[in-house]
Order: sequence, then C-alpha cells, then structure tokens
Amino acid sequence: MGEFADKAAGAANEAIGKAKRALGDALDKPELKAEGDAQEAKGDLQGAKGDVKGAINKI
Repeated sequence: MGEFADKAAGAANEAIGKAKRALGDALDKPELKAEGDAQEAKGDLQGAKGDVKGAINKI
C-alpha cells in the first residue's frame, strides 16, 4: 500500500477499535474491549507506516 492508503487504513482501524472498546465497556465484555484495543494499536502502527513512507518519498 502507499502512504495515503496506509494512513486511511490506520485511521479506519483506530476508529473501529475505539468503537469496539467502548462497546466492550458498555456491555461488560472484556474480550471485545481487548479486541478493540488490539485493533486500535494496529491502526496506530499503520498510520506510522504511512508517515514513514511519506518521509521516504520526500527524500
């Protein structure tokens, strides 16, 4: 994926992860909350990957 695709996928995963975490809290389902935390972390890493690609392209 390219820089913008990685950043977009990262933002989507972060948003979905936050929603899952909130739903897990509301429904008292720790496994759903943990899944949301993991997906949000994945989104953070994807966004960082996009940032690195962007920095490399500017060189």
